[in-house]
Amino acid sequence: MSQNHTGRSPQEDITWCYDAVHRVSRTFSLTIAELDEPMAHDICVGYLLCRVADTIEDAGHIPPSTQSELLRTYSRVLDPSADASVRAFDEAAAEWLPETMTDDWEVVDNAARAVGVFRSLDERSLSAIRGPVRELVDGMAMFVDRYAEEGGLRIQTLDELEEYCWYAAGTVGTLVTGLVSHEATDEQVAQMERNARAFALLLQLVNVAKDAATDMEEENNVYLPLELLEQEGLDHGDVDDPTNVDSVVPVIEQVTERAEGYLDGAQRWLEAMPETRGNTLSAWAIPFLLAVGTIRELKARPEDVVHEGNVKISREEVHAVCQQFVGDENPPVADLRAKIAERPLHEY
Repeated sequence: MSQNHTGRSPQEDITWCYDAVHRVSRTFSLTIAELDEPMAHDICVGYLLCRVADTIEDAGHIPPSTQSELLRTYSRVLDPSADASVRAFDEAAAEWLPETMTDDWEVVDNAARAVGVFRSLDERSLSAIRGPVRELVDGMAMFVDRYAEEGGLRIQTLDELEEYCWYAAGTVGTLVTGLVSHEATDEQVAQMERNARAFALLLQLVNVAKDAATDMEEENNVYLPLELLEQEGLDHGDVDDPTNVDSVVPVIEQVTERAEGYLDGAQRWLEAMPETRGNTLSAWAIPFLLAVGTIRELKARPEDVVHEGNVKISREEVHAVCQQFVGDENPPVADLRAKIAERPLHEY
């Protein structure tokens, strides 16, 4: 097997990519485990490319002007017409690597490996992945610039929150749609394109609601919109204060309700998706159903966002959801959604 300029074989870098995803994301680890090749390979690499940008955007120790320049440098690396070297990005990012490396920063430090695997993909995969990932990276750079004086994101309105969520997660729906569209019917493609935004916004709005206090404490980012906080007599700086929990709860509830409004569209996206190129319904139905369960928990105990740092469903329920897709037959997603909305699946 041939080796690249680092002395590693391409297979070593691919293996590293799979291992990295399993270390940095429980959700995408579950997704990729459900996929077959070549879809698993494409989604693994696409996700890691996004994770590099996400880690930089969340880095409170990097000045905003440097963050946005790092992100734009990284975007140029992914643009074949820009003739940008991934080595230039590595050198710029190296200065900001923390002394104690986390799994996320290991991914940033090894961005060249993910980019190298990405560049080895066939043209169809390259085309489907490049646009959505660059849109995410450029959108993150824009938001960092927008709130550079604040030192962290401070979302003002619900509409702006959805704009941010699109850049942060729209990649998922559009990337998957692009990867499978060549082997889908025109009707399937049209339905997926109409509903890709709903799938992405569902997942990201759930994350915003469940992690609101943690995002402020760990990243100095406040995604809960100021227009909703002001209705409760609060400012962005009040989100993680336990004494404000009764006022924060209605804001969490409104963001949760907004997420819930995208469930139908997300389900339509799933129902139109073909199982081709190693794609499977389970890979995307599982995070959809976990979002349904998280919405249920957010509605039942929104105060835990502040008191506990976030709201999660149990490992037992995650296992029960995954077990529904063992075997050759796909269970009806609508039926599972209805059951999970009522109570944890493992309690039936």
